[in-house]
Parts: sequence; structure tokens; C-alpha cells
Amino acid sequence: MAHHTIGTPAPPPGRSARSLLAAIVGTTLVAACVSAVAVSTATPAHAAGLSPFDIAGRGATVPFVEHEAERATHNGTKIGPTRYYGQLPSEASGREAVTLDTVGEYVEFTLTAPANAVTFRYSLPDNAAGTGRDASLDLRANGSLVKAVPVTSRYGWFYGGYPFNNNPGDTNPHHFYDETRTMFGTTYPTGTRIRLQVSSTAQSPSFTVDLADFELVGAQITKPAGVLDVVTDFGADPSGATDSTAKFQAAVDAGKAQGRAVWIPAGTFTLWDHVVVDGVTLRGAGPWYSVLGGRHPTDRTRAAGIYGKYVPGGGYSGGIRPHEAGGPSRNVTLRDFAIIGDIRERVDEDQVNAIGGAMSNSVVDNVWMQHTKVGAWMDGPMDNFTIRNSRILDQTADGVNFHWGVTNSTVTNTFVRNTGDDALAMWAQNVPNVGNSFTHNTIGVTVLANHLVTYGGRDITIADNVTADSVTNGGGIHVANRYPGVQGPTAVAGTITVARNTLIRNGNSDYNWNFGVGAIWFSALNEPIQGASIRVTDTDILDSSYAALHWIEGQTSGISFANVRIDGAGTYALQVQAPSQVSFTGVRATGIAQSNPMHNCVGSGFQISQGAGNSGWYTATPYCGPWPTPQWGNGPTSPPTGTPTTPPPTTPPPTTPPPTGGNLAQGRPVTASSVSQNYVAGNAVDGNAGSYWESANGAFPQTLTVDLGAAVDTDRIVLKLPAGWESRTQTLSVAGSTDGAAYSTVVGSAGYTFNPATGNTVSVTLPAGSRRFLRLSFTGNTGWPAGQVAEFEVYGGGTTPPPTTTPPPTTTPPPSGNLALGRPVTETSHADVYGAGNAVDGNPATYWESANNAFPQSLTVDLGAARSVSRVVLRLPPVTAWQTRTQTLAVLGSADGGTFTTLKPSAGYTFNPATGNTVTITFPATTQRHLRLTFTGNTAWPAGQVSEFEVHAA
Repeated sequence: MAHHTIGTPAPPPGRSARSLLAAIVGTTLVAACVSAVAVSTATPAHAAGLSPFDIAGRGATVPFVEHEAERATHNGTKIGPTRYYGQLPSEASGREAVTLDTVGEYVEFTLTAPANAVTFRYSLPDNAAGTGRDASLDLRANGSLVKAVPVTSRYGWFYGGYPFNNNPGDTNPHHFYDETRTMFGTTYPTGTRIRLQVSSTAQSPSFTVDLADFELVGAQITKPAGVLDVVTDFGADPSGATDSTAKFQAAVDAGKAQGRAVWIPAGTFTLWDHVVVDGVTLRGAGPWYSVLGGRHPTDRTRAAGIYGKYVPGGGYSGGIRPHEAGGPSRNVTLRDFAIIGDIRERVDEDQVNAIGGAMSNSVVDNVWMQHTKVGAWMDGPMDNFTIRNSRILDQTADGVNFHWGVTNSTVTNTFVRNTGDDALAMWAQNVPNVGNSFTHNTIGVTVLANHLVTYGGRDITIADNVTADSVTNGGGIHVANRYPGVQGPTAVAGTITVARNTLIRNGNSDYNWNFGVGAIWFSALNEPIQGASIRVTDTDILDSSYAALHWIEGQTSGISFANVRIDGAGTYALQVQAPSQVSFTGVRATGIAQSNPMHNCVGSGFQISQGAGNSGWYTATPYCGPWPTPQWGNGPTSPPTGTPTTPPPTTPPPTTPPPTGGNLAQGRPVTASSVSQNYVAGNAVDGNAGSYWESANGAFPQTLTVDLGAAVDTDRIVLKLPAGWESRTQTLSVAGSTDGAAYSTVVGSAGYTFNPATGNTVSVTLPAGSRRFLRLSFTGNTGWPAGQVAEFEVYGGGTTPPPTTTPPPTTTPPPSGNLALGRPVTETSHADVYGAGNAVDGNPATYWESANNAFPQSLTVDLGAARSVSRVVLRLPPVTAWQTRTQTLAVLGSADGGTFTTLKPSAGYTFNPATGNTVTITFPATTQRHLRLTFTGNTAWPAGQVSEFEVHAA
């Protein structure tokens, strides 16, 4: 994402440089200037990877026909396929392209429909200064020269860590490709051979051609009657020789005042600054004819763009000039023109986007956005905004971002390719995003982050899209409580509909984490995803680069998959790195690279409910161990057929029934209306009365709902709080349901007293009845302003709860193991995506990192009950990229989580990769429930860092 400094961060010095990186850099530079092997005859067209345009009925309807270079006739050198970040083919569509490096070499396409224009995607090497180079390729039709088409690398080639730079001496080269367009001057019929051919290598030693989009562009749109003309009425310069910003601003201001549309005739117009629109229609002769561009010659923070007015106190926090204030703008229409900018770097603070500000009740229709920072970064609050029928190409950051209280807004029937960050994103920072949708879009290569993502948000729809070729640090579709301001009221909520999407070669390796990201993935970094319903239906996940489905960074629930096809995955069908409760019905997996289709290191924390029709992805003994090398090419080379669309079921899918005796709720899926900190809903059904669920504070009513897996006779509920808690009365009612939708009251609201003298246990008798779902609704608590439950037990069919004198079963590991594994953990702070949960997930490749330059910092684990402890083991990732460092820290303990005593005074501990980056700290045996590390120094990075915080009895 573009307006923040933690988007997809590169690791800081001392933890960044993988040993593979140098090899990648070398490969990249060689690939960019590769010398083609001489061939005596041209290479004929051949089958290549699945194209996003092969998918019928999904994605955008586009006005062009796409041809891949590697499928065309050529006498150059085919490169790829590879999906490794930093290698030239990895950013090509289909991960293959053709390099031309000798005069006379060409790629020749045969038209399958009449065309009078082409947009082609290509890469030239950077120059030594990092400013790019200019050259040209000959365009020929049936062998005859049509024109020389200028090409450049000025808009590509970024280096280093986020948000990147233009220094070729840095690491991590990427964003290699650009696109250019040209009209032929005539219409060529079907069967015409259109050739891109090298006429000189003096300006560039090589030219890599990825694809060509051939189009039959219509005539210019006729100027409507009654409009204001920016040229004839206001003196704008259609040659682009002078700045027309003031002329355009005067025109749209007059258009608003007079209630008249503003016309942009054919021409290329230079704008050195934003044009601010409100209550006006701005339209052109078509995006191939009416073109806005330019950038201020001295103030590089100003550039061509059409902006709505900013909302005071809204999503944009920078300086606001008087004519930009008072937003949101309303009733704006932008249509039928292009904004092709001149942005060659990424500076997140600069407002150099094609479209920006805030616009309510407004439409962007048939607008071409290219070479800006972001196509459309919308800073709300704002409502009812639509982008449709548009093209967004070659952005240094996002394609679109709905940021800060954007509601009832959509991007639809739009084509997006070659963005430097999320292609289409919603970010509910501080103010909820509600009711937004991304539908019927086609997204090509996304260099960084995700194709489609909602960071927080309520009642969001992502449907009928096609995505292809994600490159690094993201996947195809992402649903997450992640990034600043996504928590509480802005978190994922309501119904998240992910339906009828096709994902091709999605997911990739994250260069921070050093493992793969799934094609569809979920993160609860900021807080658990609880209470929402996330429904993934009728979706095809094809040829995933790593895992097809992925969970990481915090607990999630309410996720369901129905009628999902997984065809090809480079590693696993499921990659589980965080607890979740998920249901699967009709999920079919084939072509999984690993013989064991599941990677799961959280064990029973990943709770599965299976319906009918599943195959190929489940195992009772999932793998947990080192990450395998991905194996690509397991997916289809032709589009899937017979993709059914299932209506929503009228009854819940069959799932594993609960046990016939004892506590029917233990280990069952459970959801909550909210949670406080790490006190998640799953704690209420884990069999451990020392852990507990707690709702958001000061926000009654709150609910806790358990799914018993099937309708069963129930006659009693037993509720528990931790044994040492003081007496309190909670006011609650009990409701039941057979389908999870319609609930009826089983027991009316009443006060129930939890008293430690009687085990802090309450028994609620239910009238006889068969129920699958039971819900507790809390409206009061005399001991704390929240709903609280340590154990939510359900009994029926003659079963009785165990006597309260019997200690409850515990999920705490035995004394011989790591007592902290999977336990609740809290922090004083975390940086970027490196949350506290990473320190107790059993995976030394993930890690917690505190806020930087802000010592002291602490990390605290709750063992669930008082345990005898005498040893702490701390780990950092066991790779040589993490150089030796000494962290200064103390170890503290507490029985109640309130009063802590020092177990080991502050001292320096050295983490050395030569000895596994592991430190062991011993202290006299003591009984503690809470263990805390307090950090005051780190010689390699100004923050506390731990990948595994282990606690042992001896």
C-alpha cells in the first residue's frame, strides 16, 4: 500500500540478506542483457501457461486481444519459466518472455481479429545511473516498416528495501517491465503479421518482449452540445508544450457553477498539478485521444492528477491547500480520457496519483491510468464511488486503494497490470470500510503484495475476478486484520463474500519471511478475526506458486470454503501457521507438489469441519518441518471446464458430529462478537479453565456461540471462570439454532453468580430440545465490563458434567516440553508485521520485533496455570542472514499477571548463527503462570527480537 511506511517492509540490516539474494541479483542482470542463442529458423508458436483471458465468464470484458510473445513466432531467446523474485522471467505474464539482443531479431504476432493499435509489454536493462535508457523497436506489418516505436526503462527498475529506490548498486532489483502503446494509422485485417523487430542495439543491448494487446480503437467521441471546452473556452494547450493546470481548473470550476459538463478534446495536455473537481463532469474524446500528463519541473511532489476535495480529519493527513479543502467532492463524473504520468520513483508521501482525494456519489468510467504512483488512492470518508471499464497499468505502488471510511464503493470491469503494490485494496484505517466490492476485474502481474485485498472492513464482496502472476510478499486474495488502524470497529466483520474468482499462478515467496504465501490467505495480526462470516465459494485456484490456502498471524474463525477447485500447488494445499476454525465442503485438490498436502504446526489449534465432496487436501497427520523447495507447473495448461456455481445451502453442511458423551462443546468451532487482546473465543472450548475468552470492554451486548457439529439433544450448560477470580454476577441469556441463522431463546436473560468458593462454576438447565448452535448473550458483569468465560460446556442425552472437585483437563504442554508453545502472549509493541504470536508458534523462521528505537520493551506469555519453571530458551531465525547480536534483557515472573518479580536480572545474551542463534537462560526453580522478557538493548537492531520464546520446567 502506498501511503504508509510499513507496507511490505524489507528486513532491516542484520536480518535481511539471504544467501540466495546475490545469486538472484546476478541472474537478473544477466537475464536482462542475455545474448540469444543463434537459431537458423524462427521458433513457431507453442502452448504456454494458462492466460487470465482463457477464463470465460469471469474477469473484465476488455477491448483488446492479448498475444503472448513466447507463443508467437520469434527468432530470439525464450526466457523462463521461473517464479523467483528478482529474475526477469518471474515478472513476465505466464513467467515466460522472449529476449531480442541482435539486430534483426523479432517477435511476430498474427492477428486473430482486425486491429489498428497495439499495447505491448517489454523490458529494457537499466543504465548505470539508475535513470533508465531510451531506445526504439521497429513495428512492421507483413514485413513492411510501419514506424519505430519508442521504448524506455525510465519507469522500471527499483532496488533495495521498501519503499525502494533507483540505485542499481543496491540489492533486490525488480519491477523490470513497462508498457507502451501506438496506433497503426490504418486497420489491419485478421491474419496480418505484426512484428516487433530490433533495428539497433546502440541504445539498448537487449529488448525483452512479454506480450502484445491488439485493439480496434474506435473513432474519436464527438463533442457533445452544450459543454465547456478546455481549449476553445479556456485556452488549454492540446500540444502539451505549456502547463494547462490553471486552464483546466478554471474550466471545471465554471462547469460546476453553470451546471455544464467540461470537454477535453483530442490532444496531449500537460498538467503540473492536480485539478480539483466537485459537482462536475469531465469527459474526453476517448482514452487513446484525450491524454493528460506531466509533472512540475521543480516541485516533484506535484504532478498531473484529478482529485476530489479532502475531508478534514480524514484519510489524508498532509497539507491541504484552500481549494482542496471541504471534501468530499460530490457528483463527479470522469470519463473517456487517459492520465499517463511521469512518475519514476516511489515516495509514499507524494500526492502524485492519477485520481485521489475524496469523491462521493461519483463515477470514473473508461479512464486509462498509467505511470503514476497509484491509479486511484481514495482518502475517505466517502460513499458511493465507482471505477468501471478502465485500465490501470504500470504503477509504482497500488492500482486502487479505498482508504479510511470508504463505503458502498466498487471497482468493476477494470483491467489492472504491473502494479508495484496491491492491485486492488481496501484499507479500513481508523474508520470502517463498509459495503465495498471488487467485481469482474482482470488483474495481471502484481509485482509486490496482493492482487485483491481487504484490510479490515465489513460486508465486503470480492467476486467474479481473474488474477494471474503475483511476484512477492503477497498472494491472490487476502483477508486480514493487518496494518495500522485495523482493529475493533474497523476490523474484518459482517459477511465477507469471496465468490466465483479464478486465481492463476498466485502466491509467492515472501522475502521477509523466507517462506511462501498462499494464493488465498488470512492474517489476524492486529487482533483475531472473530464474529465475521468469510465465505469462499465457487472458486478455482490454479497452479499456485506455493500453497493454495494459508493461515498466519493470529486466530481466525468463521471461514468456510464451498465448491473450491485446487488444481496445482507448488508446495501444499493448506499451509497452517495460526489457529483457525474452518469448514470445507466440496473442496477438491489435485496436483499438489508435496505428498503430504497439509503443513500444520499449530496442531489441534486448526479445527476443521468437513462436509461432503472433499478430496485431495486433508490428512490426519499433517507435516510440520522445514519448508520444501516449490515445484511449479502442476496446474492446468487449458482452462477448467464445467465450473459449477452452487446456490447457498438451505441447511448447514454435514460435519463431524460431537461426541456422544461428556462435554459436547470441547474443541468445537466457536465464534464471538468480539475479543479483548489475546483472550480469544477458542479459549472457552479448550478444556482448560485457566484460559478464558473476554469480549471487548465497555461494549455490551456481546455473544459467544458454539457449533456442536450436528443437532443433538442438549439439557445443560456449565460455565466456568478461572478458579482464583473474585466473585461476580454476569447477566446472560441462552439461545439455540439448528442452522446457525435463525435463533430462538432457550433461557431468558438472568443474573448468574460465579463464586470462587464454589469453583467459579455456574450450571444452567435447558429445556429439552435438539440444537446444533448454542449462543450466550451477555448484557452485564459486576466484576468487569465485558463478557467472560473460561469454559463453555454443553451436556445432553443424559451426560453429566464432571464434578467441580476434579481438576479440568489442560492443554498446557507437559513439563518435559515447551510450556509456552501456542499459549497467549502479549507485547508492549510490535513493528510492521512481526507480532507477538510469532514467538510462540513453534516456527523459528517467524519472529516478534518490538517498535524500533523505543526501549524498554517486553514480551509476556501466559502458561495458562501456575507451573514450576527453571529455564527459558530464546531463539532467532537460524540462518546466517541474521548476524551475531547481543540483546540485553531480564526475565520476570508472576502468579497473577499483575505483580511481577525478577527471576533473572538484566544481562547481555549473545545470539550467534554459528550456534543456531539460540540462548538458554536458567534460574532457580519457581512456580509462575506468567513469564516476561524485558529488553533494554540490542547491538544489531534497535528493538527486541525473538523468534521462539520457550519455557521449560528444567
